[in-house]
Amino acid sequence: MKKRILFLCTGNSCRSQMAEGLINHDFSGQVRAFSAGTEPKGLNLKAVQVMAELGIDISKNTADHISQYEGQPFDFVITLCGDANEKCPLFFGGVHRTHMGFDDPPKTIGSEEEVMNVYRRVRDEIREKIGVYLCQAIGD
Repeated sequence: MKKRILFLCTGNSCRSQMAEGLINHDFSGQVRAFSAGTEPKGLNLKAVQVMAELGIDISKNTADHISQYEGQPFDFVITLCGDANEKCPLFFGGVHRTHMGFDDPPKTIGSEEEVMNVYRRVRDEIREKIGVYLCQAIGD
């Protein structure tokens, strides 16, 4: 049976969306990932773009409010920003709750190239850090 993981961020527009796409791609046989926000803002188009560079399409993802997942069982809940970590509701039933903070790419100031490089860096950091965590947590 696939493990279920929920990624939480404030806006559910960028980091949590990238994490959902990456983990559903990289761990497709072992994990089913979902994402939500405490204050959903809509899908970030630059996040869609940098994911497409890897051949991962998140363009049809939706920015969901965490309340949509109330009462659903999860094996892991991972918050990706401090605000979501503080506002994360309590999950019961053996949930492994972890916080992994990452920079917020939409807050980047600079040229288009500089901004896109931050999106790529954060995407790659999410893939690496969460990938290592899941390999240790579920075995590989």
